[in-house]
This record gives sequence, structure tokens and C-alpha cells, in this order.
Amino acid sequence: MSGRRTALALALGVSAAVGHVIYPLALDAVARRRRPAPVAVPAAWPPVTVLVPAYLEAGVIADKIDNIAKNGYQGEVETLVVADGDAETARVAEAAGARVLHLTERHGKSQALNKGMAAASHELVVISDANSELEYDAIGYLVSALLPEHNGAVAGEKLEGTGGELAYWRFESWIKRNEARLGTTLGLDGGLFAIRRSAYEPIPTDISNDDFWIALDLMERGWHVGYEPRAQMREETIGSLKLSWERRTRVLGGGLWVMWRKRAMLGPASVLDSRRRAVATQVWGHKLWRSTVGPLSHAALLGVALASARRSRTARLFLAGHAVAGAALVAQQHDRPVPLPGRIAAQVLYLQIVAFGGMRRCLRGDRVLRWDKPAR
Repeated sequence: MSGRRTALALALGVSAAVGHVIYPLALDAVARRRRPAPVAVPAAWPPVTVLVPAYLEAGVIADKIDNIAKNGYQGEVETLVVADGDAETARVAEAAGARVLHLTERHGKSQALNKGMAAASHELVVISDANSELEYDAIGYLVSALLPEHNGAVAGEKLEGTGGELAYWRFESWIKRNEARLGTTLGLDGGLFAIRRSAYEPIPTDISNDDFWIALDLMERGWHVGYEPRAQMREETIGSLKLSWERRTRVLGGGLWVMWRKRAMLGPASVLDSRRRAVATQVWGHKLWRSTVGPLSHAALLGVALASARRSRTARLFLAGHAVAGAALVAQQHDRPVPLPGRIAAQVLYLQIVAFGGMRRCLRGDRVLRWDKPAR
């Protein structure tokens, strides 16, 4: 490569690595200096509402209610199922012993959460998806972590996937753990988290990414979002590539819209306030750069490599790595065995491609508030 092209490739490589390499490593280096605050066991366990938004979940909702009842929480537990335009799920949930809020028309998950939070009987609310299986005492771990007065919400831990997908969730957990050590994390997951009812503000009607909106909204208003890795839940993997693509591009596109709505948190005022500066750094490093500038830089770097392939061995190796990752991705979709390094490479490549799908959906205004999903 010429000197100018080498400098361009280096700059693009650094930019592409910010979200997945540079930010996580820098975060880890800073967080290592902080000891995690100990989580105290309460002298008396407060009452808690477990809120389950549900649509087309008649086949799993009874097991979910049983899972909550047997989770080992030592205080009072109210299980509140919000059946979002789904009479059959409402009927099964009521028969299984839950309190049911039946919405006769479908509103979408964000608005179902608004109605459920308004109806919850207790200050501390655990929110969990109908298909999420809680590990024993997950509720207790979340409640203990939520009790410090500065915490508005606490994220749980997702156990999902195999190979590259499992590696991705472990990577996310590492980032959440380090962010939480520094005070607060963006990493709420709708499958399992706890929140104070008094800290909750209704989600706007144009928001589909409820968990990301809740985290940013709390942080904007001065609350901390904690992380409790012992509060664990399991979910089945997403499934086919078609379902995965639909869900991931929808989530990413919706997340970009959330960041646009909350763009004041990323503006010049954030630089002058240490707390807001820390939040802005998390948004840029954990979410925004990884979803936009990083993938665009990666694509441009591929272009530079293609233009330099005849003269540069490094460029040829870079392109060959992408070819291997692409082949591994295709093989996985045909249920062929792929070694772990190939599965991880395929996952990274797939997430970069998904970013373009998410950007396209955001720019088109494709914000699906009531998405199609298979009945469970």
C-alpha cells in the first residue's frame, strides 16, 4: 500500500475497533480500579410485583407463573400478567393463579409496560418476558441490588445461545459489569430487570426499545442503573436467520431512534457535567459508535483492502478472514458443524451486517411497535 492508503487503512481500522475493542478495553482498565459495592441482604424482604407483558404466550405463560412462584423469594410476590390484546393468554394466566390485566386491543410491549407499571401493587417491580426462565432466587438478587437509594433499576443476566452467540452475550456482560462498577450501565435487558415504580416514567408511544429507553431515561434524570450478574434468566435462541435478522435489525433501528430522541445527552452540555459526561461516553462507546461509525468504517476498510489486494499481503489476509467468516455463517445456517473460532467470526460479521439493516430501518422511519411474532 502507499503511505496515504496505509494511513487511511489504519484510521479506518481504529474506528472500526472502537465499539468492540477500544471502548471495552479502556472501560475495563478504568473499572479495575473500582471495587464493586457489596450487596447487602435486607433484614426484611419488601413486597415485589413481577410484571410479565405477554402476547401470544398461552403455551408458556402457566410455566412462567410457576417459575415465579418457585423462585424462592422470601417476601410477598404479586405476579401481574399484562395480556396485550390476547384473550387466550389472559385466560390461561388467570387459571394459573396470576393477577391479569387484559388489554382488549394490542398496544405493543412498551405501552403494555406503561399500563402494567401503573397497575402494579408494589414499589419494587421485576419485569420479565413470558419466555424467560428465571434461575433460582433471581428475584431476590435483583431486589437486594435495587434497595440502595441511588439505584432506579437493576439489570439481570441473560444466559442464551451457544458458540459465537454465547461469546457475544458474555462480552456484553463484561461491559455491563465494568460500566456498573463506574456507577451505572446502559445494559438493561427486557428479559429480566427490576425497577422502582416511583422512578418509572411512561414510555412514549413512538418507542419500541423499552429497555434501552428506560435505562437512558433513568440516567438522564440522575438515577443509577445497576447490574446483578447472579440474577439470571434463560431464553431460547432467536431461531432461524430470518427471525434473527428481523429482530436484530428492529432492535438496532429502534435503538438508534432512542438515541436520536435522547440526543441532548450527547451534546456539548454533557462535557461540562462529570455525571453526564460519563453517560455520554457509555452511549457513544457501548451503543452509538458500534451501531453506526464502526460498521461504516469497517465497510470502507473492506473497500481499501479490495483496492490493495494485488499489492498487499495484509489486505489479502484481511479479505480471506472475511471469506472464512462468511463461509462459517452460511454453514451455520445449514446446521453444519463449525469450530468455535469460526462461529465467533461469523457472529461478528453478522452483527456488522445487521448494523446496516438497523441504520436503514431507522432512516426509513421503520419503527415497529407491534411486531409479528410466533405464538408460543
